[in-house]
Parts: sequence; C-alpha cells; structure tokens
Amino acid sequence: MAGKALKSLLALWLLAAAYPASGGERDRFVGRHYRGKGDVEYLELLETSRRLFEPDPALPNLSMLYTPRWNGLVEGPTWDMWWIQNSYGTTYCALPFFAEPYVTFLQNSQDLWFDQMGDGKRVGCPEEPRLAWVAPAGALCDAARPGCIIYKQGDGRTDIHDWGMEFTAAGIVMQAELLLISRDPKALAHYLPKLEKSADFIESRRDPKNNLFLAGPAGNLLAPSYAGWKRPAGTYAKAYLAGLSINYIAALDRLTELEKLAGSAEKAKLYAARREAARQGLPLLMTEDGYFINYLDPDGTKHGVYGAPQHGYFAAIPNHDAMAFRVADDAQAEKIYAKIAAIPGLRPHHVIITNYPGLDDMYEEPRGLWRFGHWVNGGHWSTCEARMILGYYRVGRFEDARNSLKHILKFAYPFRMDNNLVDFGNAPYQPQQPINLVYDTWGIPAAMIRGLFEYLYQADGLRLVPHIPPGITELEQLDPIRFGRKRLYLSTVGKGPVTAVTVNGKPWNSFDAQSVFLLYERTPDTADIGIALGGEKPRRFPPAKVDQAWSSTASVPLPPEPAALARQARRLAEFRGGLERAGLKDSYEAAHAQLALDAIAAARGHLRLRSEGKLTPLPPESQAAAYKAYLDTAARLVQGLEQVLKPYEKSADPGQRKMFAVYQSSGRNRD
Repeated sequence: MAGKALKSLLALWLLAAAYPASGGERDRFVGRHYRGKGDVEYLELLETSRRLFEPDPALPNLSMLYTPRWNGLVEGPTWDMWWIQNSYGTTYCALPFFAEPYVTFLQNSQDLWFDQMGDGKRVGCPEEPRLAWVAPAGALCDAARPGCIIYKQGDGRTDIHDWGMEFTAAGIVMQAELLLISRDPKALAHYLPKLEKSADFIESRRDPKNNLFLAGPAGNLLAPSYAGWKRPAGTYAKAYLAGLSINYIAALDRLTELEKLAGSAEKAKLYAARREAARQGLPLLMTEDGYFINYLDPDGTKHGVYGAPQHGYFAAIPNHDAMAFRVADDAQAEKIYAKIAAIPGLRPHHVIITNYPGLDDMYEEPRGLWRFGHWVNGGHWSTCEARMILGYYRVGRFEDARNSLKHILKFAYPFRMDNNLVDFGNAPYQPQQPINLVYDTWGIPAAMIRGLFEYLYQADGLRLVPHIPPGITELEQLDPIRFGRKRLYLSTVGKGPVTAVTVNGKPWNSFDAQSVFLLYERTPDTADIGIALGGEKPRRFPPAKVDQAWSSTASVPLPPEPAALARQARRLAEFRGGLERAGLKDSYEAAHAQLALDAIAAARGHLRLRSEGKLTPLPPESQAAAYKAYLDTAARLVQGLEQVLKPYEKSADPGQRKMFAVYQSSGRNRD
C-alpha cells in the first residue's frame, strides 16, 4: 500500500509541476504556489516564476547553481565566482520568499564579499598578479571566490579603473535587506560594522559643494561601460555618477532602519542626514523631463540626455533603479516610465537594454565586445530587468511585466537561461554551451513575485504595497513571506485601492488606500493577511499552504539509477525523519536534506517526462547536458550537506553533535 501511495504521489507531483492546472471555473487557476481568479495567464506566469526556484522536472531551477565549495550559490557553471552587479536584481527580489537552505546559501555567497572586503592591507587575488589590488577600507568588489576578491571591474582597461563604488552601494543594499528581513540580532551585530565601513567608503567620495559622488572609470554598477570625465588631454578622471547617488540613497534608507533595529539612535540620525543630503544633490542629475542622466562631468557636461547632439542616449539603469528603490517618488516614477515607453529602441524584445542609442562616451570604440546591442553597450541583463519590473509594478504597467517574463521563458524551457543576452536581449551570450544557467536570469521571475506586494521592510515592521494586476480578482500566495521569525501568507480579493484588511480573520486597521503596515510586535508568528480591494468584503480562503521545507516531494519514490544517488536518497530520507523525531525539523540542515531529496525526485521526473515526450525538444547534446545538470545538482547538494555535517562530530554545540549522530545512524542499514 505504501509503495502504491508513493507512486501516486509522484504522478501527481509530476502532473502539477509540468502542467499546473486551472480547474473548475474557466477563470480560476489552482497551482501549487498560487491560486486565484481572473487573468489565468498571469496567474500561470506567477506559478511558473515560483517553480523556477525549486527542483522541478520540467524547468531549470535555482538549486542547479549550488556549489559545495562554499556551501552557497555560484553565478553559473562557466562563471565560478559571486558577482555583486549580476546578483543584485535577483537577490533583492527573491529575499522575501527565500527560505532555508537558500537563506544560508545566499549568505555564504555574500560572505565572499564581506569576509574579504577592503581593509587597506589585504591583497585581493594574491595568485593572480593582474588582479592583486589592495583596496581601501570598506570597498566591496566586482566578484569574489574563496581566496580571491576582485576589487575593481576585472574586464577592460583595468589600469585606469576606479574601485567598485556602485558595486559597494549595491552590496550594502542586498546585505542590509537580508538583515532587515531576518531581524537576527547576532547577524546584525556581525554585519552592521561592515556595512558602516562600506558606507563611509562611499561617503569619502561626496563633494560637499553639491552633495554628489565622484567615481572614476568603471566605478559604475554595470562596469566598464562608464569612462568618467574625459579631459582635454585624453585622460580619464572622476565624474558625478547618477547610479552611485541613487543606489547609495537606497543603501542609506536600509542602513538607517538597521541602526534603529540595533538601538543605535544616533547612528540612525547620522545615516538619515547623509541620505537627505544626498537627495539634495539629485536635481543636478535630472533632466527637465524628470528622468536621470547617466553622469555629470565636473565641467558641467551632461551624459545621457536623450536626443542631445552629444552623449544623447538614454541610460536605463539609474532610471529603473530610482523607480525600484523608491528614490524617485510616484510622480517622478511616472515621468521616467513615460520616457522609457516613448523610446521603442530600449525594449526591442520586451526586455530593457542598458542604453539607447549606443554609448559615445566609453573609453573603447563601439566594436567587437563593445559594439551596440552586445554586453555593456545596449545588451540585456536580467539583473537589471528585475529592477525594471519592480518599476513596472510601481506604476501599474503589468503588461510590460507579463511580456518580459514571457520573453525570458523562451530561454527557460530549452535550458538557455544565459546572461547577458546579446542581440539587444534576443540571444544567449554563450550559445556554444549545450545549456546555459546564470543567476542573473532568475531576476525576472523573482521580480514578478516581489512586485505583487513590494515589501518595504523597516525597523518596526513591514509595509505591503499591493500591485495586483486588475484582471486578477482573487489571489492567494501559498508560499510564506519571511518577516523575522514570522511567516506571512497573503491574499487579495477585488481590485482597486485597499479598503479592508484582516489578519487571521480579525480586522486589522493599520492600512491606507495604497498600503498595509504590519507592526512586528503585533503580527502573529503565522499570519494570514487578507487584503480587500475596491470595497470587496474581506475573505478568508480555505487552507492550502505550502510548507516549503517539508513538501510532499520528500516522500516520492527515488530513482533506481544511478545506484549511488539512490542510496544517498534513502539515507537523506532517514536523516530527515530522524531530525523530525529529534525536534529539529525546522533546522537549516533539515531543509538542505529536503532540497537534496527534491533534486533527486526532480531528476527522475525529468527523465520520465522526457521519455514521454512532454518536454521542449532539445538537441541531443543539450538534452544530455540538461539531465546531467539534474544529477550533478543532487550529487553536489549531498556532498555539501556531508561537508557541513562532518565538523559536527566534535562540535561543542550539543545540537550539532546530535545532528551528526542522527546522520551517522541513518546510514547504517543501507543496502
């Protein structure tokens, strides 16, 4: 009986994963992650977006970017480091719904930056003389791996490159957001001094005369497209970079809240004052139409005024970042969007490129790698598109978000999730590889999810800003959102402004027409947040919650081959069950074991769907590489868990010793 039940469970899981069904009424959708009524296609796109973040038999998934080398995430199989600019959009958008073990994986990856951050003494990459820079205290980086951190943009004319100024601002935003969500006092005490040093490093570039910030060549986020101020002698110097101001303000927003959370009132005032002063400089970086230029030379020359005889391109990145991080207010966000919409060349394939038309102020000629439509000059980066989608949600342009995801899914199903995308966002950068997996690309589905409620984390609570497409009249988000130790399940009914809110079925009065505020101390640890829009009556939907760490996929039958992996799966299942009996079900280690089990189940499911002809046909080499990615992912997750558990044998922590004992005993009866 048990075997039949398990086979039935696998069949149901495969069906749900490969073909999420909308059942009953024609306008109702029922998925594993989303349920709702109305715009079924949009609901299906939300479901598919969420599926991309967990083992799935039909789609590439984020676990395929796990590396046991640092027990974290890697940029991609051909990119063996962890980049700030490439991870920015994906990480920021995914953080609210990331659960263990991804939270630990992500922190371990970001620790590559913060454990090796500049201190004025450390040599970044001692074994690579070309990259062996010593950065100032507080400087972050382009990318890092164990034993190597690249403090400047590592491509191009590195001899003239500045430190990673805007990289550092983006790194603060990601780590600060992670801390605001987790609200872990121990982590806050560890990372806050590091973030303060990074903020001081950026602050050292403030010009007190205008409250703008100076950055030299390749000091921008999408380096090395920015050359800085080209002086008459042909040398390059620092200029006032708009993206640096914008992302530093976003960083100071979060750093101010972290200081409040830590009880440091004076430091909170300091960072709030720095933020307000930085805002005073922003008008110098704006056009009469309300959008941001790319940068301002010290002699007053503006770069990025669309249509101007010189430097007359539109720079997308500072503008969508100002929208995404609320550096631009609502009125300015609308102006920025209007300008973007008026320039068709910015989105020839429904995803935004970095600039239009081509850059005329790089330090290289626009040919080869630097040609327009390719790489950093008019190429597409999904990490940037993620922030653009947050901007779309803010101004209610849901069709733009829909079209963006539909475009990127053309790359997902054939396992071509590459970045950057060349040909103005229409082709993979590495087509010679049999398949492509790059972390950037997950930014678009992550933004589709975060954009629904925006999630503004503060020291005292969380503000939800619903952005629900008007075609969706009912929405249930079945995966929980993290809020410290709390887990929030969100649903909406109706369309229009917020008119009523319930928390666990009881009226909640802390809201206005645009948002809902959840005071941390008043919010239950498990909270069903029901938001009524446009005068609808609040409704509490029947339970259908998804326990991410202990989903039904844990018990699916395991693949008979390869045999070693099947044996590991049986051991993992025993280990997971032992942790549950020991009261350790909610531990990171249990979640890691569960993810490995899910990865093994997805590998078997992929093979079955492929044999049944239910997946996108691939060339033989790509088909073999895709299946190998499933097997390798499972093997790496098992290897990584074993590496985590091995030191527990002699740990001073009794809980860790207990975990090790459970793992040891779980393998004794394997055949």
